[in-house]
Amino acid sequence: MTASESGSSEDVDSSIKAQLEDEVIREALTSGMDLRQYSQSVEKELRQLENLSIQDYIGKAQNIATLHHQITECDSILENMQGMLEGFLTHLSTISQEIQSLQEQSASINVQLTNRKQVHVEMSTFIDQLMVPEIMIQHILNTPVTDNLFMQQLKALNQKSKFIKEQNFRDAHSCQDVQDIVDKLTVKAVTKIREYLLQKIYQFRKPLSNYQIPQNAMIKHKFFFEFLLLHARTVAAEIHDEYVETMSRVYSSYFQSYTKQLWKLQYEEGVTRDDLMGVEDSRANSFFTKSLKSRGTVFTLGTRDSVLSPTGLIQDIIVPHTAGKGETKYAFEVLFRSQQYALMDNGCREYIFLTEFFMVHDADAMKLYMTVMGKTLQHVQKEVCGVVMGCYDSIALYLCVHLIHQYRLLCHKRAVPALDNHWEQLLHMIWPRFEYVVKMNIQSIQACDPSKMAALDMRPHYITRRYAEFSGAVMVLHEKFPLEGVDGLMLQLQDEVEKVILKMAAVFHNRKDQLIFLINNYDMMLSVLSEKTREDSRECERLKELLGQRTGEYIEEVLAPHFGGMLTFVRETDHLIANNNTEALKDYEKKVVPLVRSFSSTWKKSVERLNNEVMQCFTNFRTGTVVLQRALETLITAHHTFNRTLAHAAFHHLNIKADIVNSHHLIVEAKKYKPTF
Repeated sequence: MTASESGSSEDVDSSIKAQLEDEVIREALTSGMDLRQYSQSVEKELRQLENLSIQDYIGKAQNIATLHHQITECDSILENMQGMLEGFLTHLSTISQEIQSLQEQSASINVQLTNRKQVHVEMSTFIDQLMVPEIMIQHILNTPVTDNLFMQQLKALNQKSKFIKEQNFRDAHSCQDVQDIVDKLTVKAVTKIREYLLQKIYQFRKPLSNYQIPQNAMIKHKFFFEFLLLHARTVAAEIHDEYVETMSRVYSSYFQSYTKQLWKLQYEEGVTRDDLMGVEDSRANSFFTKSLKSRGTVFTLGTRDSVLSPTGLIQDIIVPHTAGKGETKYAFEVLFRSQQYALMDNGCREYIFLTEFFMVHDADAMKLYMTVMGKTLQHVQKEVCGVVMGCYDSIALYLCVHLIHQYRLLCHKRAVPALDNHWEQLLHMIWPRFEYVVKMNIQSIQACDPSKMAALDMRPHYITRRYAEFSGAVMVLHEKFPLEGVDGLMLQLQDEVEKVILKMAAVFHNRKDQLIFLINNYDMMLSVLSEKTREDSRECERLKELLGQRTGEYIEEVLAPHFGGMLTFVRETDHLIANNNTEALKDYEKKVVPLVRSFSSTWKKSVERLNNEVMQCFTNFRTGTVVLQRALETLITAHHTFNRTLAHAAFHHLNIKADIVNSHHLIVEAKKYKPTF
């Protein structure tokens, strides 16, 4: 069998399989019907259906013809519509081209319109800036310079003048038509402004005039000077020079007169080189009777620091003739505050005026300011230097240093740096003088010879009181505004005071008297400083340490006559008890019985005598009470240790139990002397 025959056989097989899957053939085969008969019946049915279909077509022939005719007409209509649409599409294409052309024309016209409007605006602006209205001429010629209308037209004239200058630079010939009238109006405005400003400057020269009024008027019209700078620099220079010369003389004259009258109000009886901390107060009667009516003591702050309070710093200045009528006198720091506040207030106002009116800044402003205020500042510094060099009032000098720092901060808050050099100059004068005076006080303490002093007693010495008052005054101010160098001076002063107290204490031959003197002085200084400064300050901590040491030593001294035997016994046997050294304790058997019986018979009277002695030794009742309580506490502690020692096995055989005093009795007795405050 060939390949083609094999392929056709496979096709026949597949065809047979496909036909066998047909439902009709499958049904015929299933029913067992003869296929030839079945085929003939199918053909017969098909012929019948065909005949029926032909009859139906013949019956519908008329309708089919009508439908064919209608379809033909529809084709014709659609063909016409296609032609119309193609024509309309062609027409639309033409319209689109026309619209595009119109858009291009519209854009071109719009650009032309915009250009014409821009030209119109520029031309209108140009013409408006060139045109000099009648109202401008009238106001510039006839309206007073203080009127707002004059100011408005002056600014408009200034703009026109600038515009004309710009156009002349561009060779615009149209400006020549108005150049003449603008120049004439400018000359007229300059003349009127010059007369007005010179008139205001001349008002400064009038005696007792309040120059803040013309200054405020000039600031209100500060555009006048700007106009002069642009259009008449010669006149502007004239105004500038006239103002500088006038105000320089005004300030110099005012502060010369004011300072001269101010110094006359200072206390007639001032602090001299004899009013030092270590100098014996031989003028006690005259000094403390007359001076206390007018001022505090040399070393006491009192209310003198009120000049540094927020209200005191900016308080109204002293009016000399008013104070002179009432014969009122002031301390140096009060006069210094008044002088420097007047200078600071006027100086700040002047600096602000110069920068605003003359339009200067930074180095130029400083240069102009010194031209106006230089002579005044030099004179004030010279006057202050003259007074400071003869001043021995260290508190006044220290207050002045603080005033300088406060006023410098106030100037910075007002954004006025022009007085910084002035404050530095004053500090270079006053601070070295303050150091010099403090060192003079230190030297006066170093030079103290207790053997040459008047008879010393155990009360606080005047040197320690002066030191306490002065140290408290300085520390009060130092805590508010710390200054470099103060701590070193005060530490040196404190060291010298401690040394001189020890020297004076050495004058007493009895150690107990020495300790009482030291405690009284340390306590007095601590009390004064605690009232004025923080209790944890360096000075207070040092005094507490010294007071504690001397108090402990005094307690040992004051207890020794009454309870010395018991205290010595406790000290000597304490370490033996700790080590349980029975053999060594037996060496003290002979001392135990006398000590116990002596303490039992005398302790109450001894405590009473101790109370009387301690309370009579100290000038401060509270201090005496504190020392007594510490002494009783020491006694109770020692007695408790004493009883514990007696309970040791080494002393059990001694017949002392009935004579031993219970520590509770001692505590009850001590409570009788406890303070009620």
